[in-house]
Amino acid sequence: MTLQTWLAFLLAAWLICLSPGPGVLSSVTAGMRFGFRPGFWNIAGLQLGALVVLAVVGVGMGALLATSVTAFTLIKWCGALYLVFLGIQQWRAPATPLTPENAALPTRATRGALVLRGFLVNVSNPKGILFTAAVLPQFIDAHAPQWPQYLTVVATMLPVDVICMTGYMVLGVRALRLLRNREAIRWSNRGFGSLFIGAGVALAAFKRSA
Repeated sequence: MTLQTWLAFLLAAWLICLSPGPGVLSSVTAGMRFGFRPGFWNIAGLQLGALVVLAVVGVGMGALLATSVTAFTLIKWCGALYLVFLGIQQWRAPATPLTPENAALPTRATRGALVLRGFLVNVSNPKGILFTAAVLPQFIDAHAPQWPQYLTVVATMLPVDVICMTGYMVLGVRALRLLRNREAIRWSNRGFGSLFIGAGVALAAFKRSA
């Protein structure tokens, strides 16, 4: 990968990571519900999921997903149902103002749940896989060794995504700390829960281009 190609990919990575989507919602709501430090476990899960997506595209399974109706439909509905599930969780989240006391380091079980949450958000989104499969080959030189180029992609994409998701998580933390009224927090949770559910419905309705 030449320097010019890498710079073009770096710009594309920033645009992709900053664009709203399930990962952004997951980061914002993790910050709102759990606080700054615990929210990083959700971001870690998102990166594991992104790594799997890049690996899937790298070994050519993205093309299989693009051509297999069964595989696409299965992943699509799993992703849609999971987003709706997260929306219901957020909707029913306790309306508790975030304080240093209740934003302490989470337990091992909570850390694992947050990592799994982020991981599933990314790997259960066939739109993300298809998008990656469509965009990534444009930056890969087919006549040069493939794996060094994919390692460069991973080393670029993941740090950019960590920075972006951390920024969104901070927005969630700050937003909740500004909301001291329990009723305002309750409606905020319902609003973000509705966005998750809406994202799930949109994913369920998504159809591949012919």
